[in-house]
Amino acid sequence: MSAQAMIAPGFSDPVFQSQAAFRALLAALSEPGTLRSVEVGLTPPEGLEAATATALLTLADYETPVWLPPALRDGPAGEWLRFHCGATLVEDPAKAAFAVIDGSTQEPALSDFNPGNDQFPDRSATVIVQCAALDGGPAVTLNGPGIAGTRDIAPKGLRAGFWAELEENATLYPLGIDLVLCHGDSMLGLPRSSRIEENR
Repeated sequence: MSAQAMIAPGFSDPVFQSQAAFRALLAALSEPGTLRSVEVGLTPPEGLEAATATALLTLADYETPVWLPPALRDGPAGEWLRFHCGATLVEDPAKAAFAVIDGSTQEPALSDFNPGNDQFPDRSATVIVQCAALDGGPAVTLNGPGIAGTRDIAPKGLRAGFWAELEENATLYPLGIDLVLCHGDSMLGLPRSSRIEENR
C-alpha cells in the first residue's frame, strides 16, 4: 500500500477544528461523565474512533510521546499520527503522554501508565479508552469536582475489573491518569479527581 493510500487527511481547517475539539475536551474533563460531541468532519484512520483521532490531532505533537496498541502503532493509525502530529510512538506505556487502549482488552493495565509525581502531577498520562458504546452497559455512579451531587454513566464493552482499576487510580489523587472514553464522534471525560462507585 502506498503512503498516499495509507495516510488519511487530517483537519481541513486546522485552527477552527482544533479549537472546537479542544473546547469539547476541556468541557468533557471539567464536567465528568457528560457526553460531548466532536463533530469536525474528520475521517479517522483504520482502528481509531473519530473522537479518538480528533483528540490526538488536537493534543499530540512532536514533544508528546504516544502509546498505541501494536496493531495500531504498526498500521495506518501509526502512520497517520506520525505524519500529521510528528508524534513519537513509544512501546513502553510508562513513557507515554497520551495513549489509546481498547476498553475490552486486558492489557495494558491503567497502572502501567505514568501517574505523574509529587513535583509534577500534571505530567501524568491521558489515556483514551475506545468503547463499544458510551451507553447501554452496566451503570456506575460518579461524584467529585465538576459533578453536582452524582452522575450515572454506562459505557459498554469495558473489560472486567476496569472500574476497580479506576477506583484505585482515584486514590492516587492529586497523582493519577486522566481518561477520555470515546466512541464514534462522542466522548466523556473521567479525570483523576472523579470517584467511581459500581452499582452492584
